[in-house]
Amino acid sequence: MKKVFFLMVAFAFVGTAAIAQLEQKDHKKNQEEWDKRVKEELKLTSDQVVKYDALTKEYGDKMSAISQDATLSKDAQKEKKMALKKEKETRLFEFLTPEQQTAYKELIEKKKKEMEKSANGKY
Repeated sequence: MKKVFFLMVAFAFVGTAAIAQLEQKDHKKNQEEWDKRVKEELKLTSDQVVKYDALTKEYGDKMSAISQDATLSKDAQKEKKMALKKEKETRLFEFLTPEQQTAYKELIEKKKKEMEKSANGKY
């Protein structure tokens, strides 16, 4: 009986870990698609691409650190992530032209609508 219980716990643990890995891969894939979309639609120059990639890595690392900080509540994590997003956008706009800034804002709005549409479709 103990062996059966142990096996059930072990399978549950392995299953949970596998699901978490799949979610991480999906998030990474979505991030890569987003980055490609930004670069293409904003027609970033090679210099801007280097700056964009560096900025994305820097803030991705910061976001991961917040997500892994067990001392923060979900609300506190969300609040910190929103502040980081605004900070990242401010730094991004430092090297985008005014036309690219407008295109970026439009792209963000499109993404929000797509996310709302897919969220509404799930329920």
